Amino acid sequence: MSKVLLVNSSPNERGCTYTALSEVARTLEAGGVETEILWLGRKPMQDCIACMKCVETGKCAFNDLVNETAARIGEFDGFIFGSPVYYAGPDGRGTSFLDRLFFSASDKFAGKLAAAVVSCRRGGATASFDRLNKYFFISNMMVVGSQYWNMVHGFTPEDVQKDKEGLQIMRTLGRNFIWLLQSIEAGKAQGISYPKHEEITMTNFIR
Repeated sequence: MSKVLLVNSSPNERGCTYTALSEVARTLEAGGVETEILWLGRKPMQDCIACMKCVETGKCAFNDLVNETAARIGEFDGFIFGSPVYYAGPDGRGTSFLDRLFFSASDKFAGKLAAAVVSCRRGGATASFDRLNKYFFISNMMVVGSQYWNMVHGFTPEDVQKDKEGLQIMRTLGRNFIWLLQSIEAGKAQGISYPKHEEITMTNFIR
């Protein structure tokens, strides 16, 4: 059975972001996909200090939820990262978590499905959505879309429940996830494997 991890970076465990993620999770479960929602909690999240220890050891120097999650990446076939919108961007806890997770374990995400979900009262959703997608596109992940950008609107969970289009977008995202997971499994059964990539060449603009 396929399994998807949904990460909720909101400080409110069962707030608007959770409401959106739960709609996706229910759709996934109904389609036979196992789900798990990981709440990042309310404790301070250490940001990346560019110490580069992860390059030496293969894990982040700060041994917390980042390393715990990195060690479990292999359990999941897809990831959905949900965040509230703060000043037209994802929340700080979420970006600190993702900065460290993707920098220390980017290679483990290759070939897996990914999507971002954002929740806002009124504005800033598209900028936040774009910011989160950057993690996926740089890590060889396959980004799953929906009928519109993956966002819900509301100041409370009850408001989000009234956002009929937003919830429909979440369900469509879930169904697209299911279809792609099934397609990948069907491909593997036919002998289609993940592509082998060239060794990464890094350049800069200094002449």
